[in-house]
Amino acid sequence: MATRILWADDEIDQLKPHIIFLENKDFEVTPVTNGDDAITLIQERPFDIIFLDEQMPGMDGLATLNRIKTLQPALPVVMITKSEEESIMEEAIGGKISDYLIKPVNPNQILLTVKRILERRRIRNEKFAQSYLRNFNKLSAKISKEASWEEWIEIYQQLTRWDIDLESGEESLRQVLADQYREANNMFGRFIEDNYKSWLDKDTPERPALSTDLVDEYVLPHVKNGQTTLFLVIDCMRYDQWLLFESLLKDDFSIDTDFYYSILPTATPYSRNAIFSGLFPLEIQKKYPDLWHQGEDETSLNRYEKELLLKQLERKGLDTKLTYEKVLNTEEGRAVTDSIHNYLQVPLSTFVYNFVDTLVHSRSDSDVLKEIAPDVPAFRSLTKTWFQHSTLFEIFKSLAEEEVVIVVTSDHGAVRALRDTKVLGDRDTSTSLRYKYGRNLSAEEDVTMIIDNPKEYQLPTPGHANNYIIAKENYYFVYPTNYHHYQNRYRDTFLHGGASMEEMILPIATLRPKSML
Repeated sequence: MATRILWADDEIDQLKPHIIFLENKDFEVTPVTNGDDAITLIQERPFDIIFLDEQMPGMDGLATLNRIKTLQPALPVVMITKSEEESIMEEAIGGKISDYLIKPVNPNQILLTVKRILERRRIRNEKFAQSYLRNFNKLSAKISKEASWEEWIEIYQQLTRWDIDLESGEESLRQVLADQYREANNMFGRFIEDNYKSWLDKDTPERPALSTDLVDEYVLPHVKNGQTTLFLVIDCMRYDQWLLFESLLKDDFSIDTDFYYSILPTATPYSRNAIFSGLFPLEIQKKYPDLWHQGEDETSLNRYEKELLLKQLERKGLDTKLTYEKVLNTEEGRAVTDSIHNYLQVPLSTFVYNFVDTLVHSRSDSDVLKEIAPDVPAFRSLTKTWFQHSTLFEIFKSLAEEEVVIVVTSDHGAVRALRDTKVLGDRDTSTSLRYKYGRNLSAEEDVTMIIDNPKEYQLPTPGHANNYIIAKENYYFVYPTNYHHYQNRYRDTFLHGGASMEEMILPIATLRPKSML
């Protein structure tokens, strides 16, 4: 079907060559000489794009634009004007025009404008598709068990950006990317199994930054330099979600994003305590047994994050005042937002925001949320919508003019669990789906990292437990009992605790208001 153009201009007869040019390019052009006729036609038949003269007798271009947007808000309108006055352009742009052109216009300008507006998505998708296919073999060659930890960060970055760039592209190409993503996570799981244990020795050369290193390497240098510092941990935020948040912050902040690896299991009780304490879970249990109470929920193992952070500062010889807030709901977020400038009176303020993690768990239990966010791109979009309307975004906006450094990270990510694997264990086995601890646990070795000596992995052994198992790729654990019931219940949920790129490779960003620079 030909693209349908409505062109309203009181000098439309002079534009006959332009119209013939467009019709020869297979466009269907309907010319009118005034705004009233344009409005009448819009109500009678569909159009794909409107060209609108700004200066017409009777109902002028701006008045016509307002009527069009009342009738069809999504209909693209291009304003054509003889005037270059800034006020007119601001008024037109405020009326949500798609573009504007200054007279005299030539036919090629009109053609390019139509293509840019109506074919932007198709052209964009084609360019991304061509670029991805050109780089497919190069990226595939990088994906191997022998890749270094730095190379795995690069691989994950590239796959994530392709996932975002191709999200509205052809389904067949998205499937190619999904297969490459799966192969990458398969190799990444083997890489972690072979290398992770050596990273736990802080004297290991060329090891990546881990959860235990974050405060010392990324937060305290700013505090020591006398800069007011805010440390923000967004629970369960993946790199792809951070990229969307970053796009909303880049106008106000200079942003430097680095990466670190979460410790295993990639679950809040382990990874977040490691961040605040600067210690591995077994070290926390030994040094501060009163601050380590074995459990698996938010109200048990993570009750002492502020105390663990103070202990870390004390060990490093820093007598620094700090504030700590955990935000679990909108009401608590509003309280922090309303008093955010009070937090700037101390050298270090730390905030934990739990909403993304809450959204992950809510989607697992809600058919409505699964319908709204049926896949990764939709879930990513949902988290962006939350951020745009959140008190957290308000906080960033209010800090854009302050002399402050903001360090943003996550304790772990989440993976969309689509494949199950059977696990054997007794009734005392922990209940998590991506990792478990218990007594003599066993599972399919190809898709599971089995830890028979937890101490070597700096992990405590609660109760009668003597080993851990950690799922790789996008698998989740299911017991043989009532197998099909739990297989269906937990399939296609976002989970964490395992060894995947999405859970382990995490952004840590340093933001400085551009007003400071």
